[in-house]
Amino acid sequence: MRVFVTGATGFIGSAVVQELLGAGHEVVGLARSDQAAAALGAAGAEVQRGSLDDLDSLRSGAAAADGVIHTAYIHDFSRMEDAANTDLAAVETLGATLEGSGRPFVITSGVALIRPGHVVTEEDGANPGSISHPRLHTEQTVRDMAGRGVRTSIVRPGASVHGEGDHGFVPVLIDVARTKGVSAYIGDGANRWPAVHRLDAAPIYRLALEKAPAASVFHAVAEEGVSTREIAEVIGRHLDVPVVSLAPDEAAEHFGWMAAFFGIDAPASSALTRERLGWNPVQVGLIADLEQGHYFAPAPMPAA
Repeated sequence: MRVFVTGATGFIGSAVVQELLGAGHEVVGLARSDQAAAALGAAGAEVQRGSLDDLDSLRSGAAAADGVIHTAYIHDFSRMEDAANTDLAAVETLGATLEGSGRPFVITSGVALIRPGHVVTEEDGANPGSISHPRLHTEQTVRDMAGRGVRTSIVRPGASVHGEGDHGFVPVLIDVARTKGVSAYIGDGANRWPAVHRLDAAPIYRLALEKAPAASVFHAVAEEGVSTREIAEVIGRHLDVPVVSLAPDEAAEHFGWMAAFFGIDAPASSALTRERLGWNPVQVGLIADLEQGHYFAPAPMPAA
């Protein structure tokens, strides 16, 4: 199958590209820079130049493909609404190009804001009346596409997608702990983050592409919930700084924008994903990954 992948050089997307190539698929990756194009070429993929807001490039890539996997997203938390709107426009464009073809279209969403405080399943949807979910409208749009001849799937990764090269939430927590001189959690730290290794997440995208029926939802969740206190404790141990509890009203000053995410209780199940796709995660869990030490290695010095 010839597969067009957005975000193909990103943290999840690059793992998806390797998974697809390893399974014998042809991959065309979206690349917005010369560096990204070179990385795709080195990985063995073809290159489609363009960006997430280059709708003509998205149309071209989707039109020439047997299926599309969308992993790209603008992770700018100072412009969350703009990022969500860009994502929605990209998904609408890709889906419209595939309409009526029966070809697969796999997109990325997330589990963390679906139903905080409850174990979320694949059958749950975000409640627009009570939750601000940045990809809520995108999920709804993709569900609608299933009735217009597109074999859609939604993949919701855990709050922490971990592994070497991670530049998501956990590295932010590590940077805050280094800067503040303490590793903190909020309240009793019992709130939970679902987690998955990037190499475990990638097969879900391939399996969804290959065999999932339209309007499917899958959870890329290997661990239902890791307590934020455990995360803070392993960070404190590796940085050799105290581990402390913060009252909820102290969190924003300490963590900045990250406080809203670190305070969420967002456990999630992947039981239906495992049953329907035959998916079995095999990589190390989040705490074990942190214990390996690569998250705390100093950044390499630039070349002279």
